[in-house]
Amino acid sequence: MDTYFVGSRASNLAKVQVREYLGPLRERFPEVTFTHRVILEGGDRDRKSLVSDVSAVSGGSAFSTEQEAALARGDVDVVIHSLKDLPTANPPGLILMPPPGREDARDALCGSTLAGLRKGARVGTGAPRRIAQMLAVRPDIEVVPIRGNVPPRLKKIETMGLDAVVLAVAGLRRLGLGDAIGEVLPVDLFPPSPGQGALGIQVREDSAAIQEIISTAGDLAVDAQVRAERALLAELHGGCSVPVGAFAEVRPDGSLWLYAQVTSLDGTRQVSGSLSGPLSEPEKLGETLAGELIGQGARSILGEIRFEAAV
Repeated sequence: MDTYFVGSRASNLAKVQVREYLGPLRERFPEVTFTHRVILEGGDRDRKSLVSDVSAVSGGSAFSTEQEAALARGDVDVVIHSLKDLPTANPPGLILMPPPGREDARDALCGSTLAGLRKGARVGTGAPRRIAQMLAVRPDIEVVPIRGNVPPRLKKIETMGLDAVVLAVAGLRRLGLGDAIGEVLPVDLFPPSPGQGALGIQVREDSAAIQEIISTAGDLAVDAQVRAERALLAELHGGCSVPVGAFAEVRPDGSLWLYAQVTSLDGTRQVSGSLSGPLSEPEKLGETLAGELIGQGARSILGEIRFEAAV
């Protein structure tokens, strides 16, 4: 009997995602054993510092560097990430496989609705994209930085006296916390992080046997969506620490549609656009739309953010 070791972060959400992904594979390949191994990331050890600062210390990503290192060393055979946490470039020797079906990619406001937020409301989120988008729509609110796993962030409504917090719909639903959603935020105003709601299935490039097994779980339409979103982010030289939102979907005519938005951290400047293209060329679609956003001033917005972060 073949045994494969599957790595993930230590959070309850990460463990749920591993069970969600491995369930169908265990049914399909009863002769194969999948053993889960938890890997602690810098962002799990340090839940107070800015994600960008933790990423800088870890030498990569706050939420994926240690897992990728374990995969490269051969400590595990596959890693199941939240795709939005992964840098757009794979380390040498590692590749991404097509993900399975995607959960709802949108963000949610928990504790209130947008219209129900009082003037000067205190809204919790630590993500630069969410801060920027929220201030663009509601410049009157006070954004309160919060970090941590999903349930603790949700509890900060009470423990920190917040009016609401912004969280991913996918994480809430995967953890059975969908009832906490006050409003699912519209994609045109709050496009999610590229890859949000999808799993990042990472393996070694030379691991043909495990690739053959997990290729049976891939959804090619979802793969095209996230590849377009991540290609746009890569072309903008962005990451999880910059306010870039992107969302792709397959239209009824079979084409791939991509919408994206870049917002200044204070919410006062914003560029957005959308494009459609063939499902077979997701990277080209992402790169082309990124070029259009750059033409509108996206590079200037992101350049100012990076300059401020470096000062």
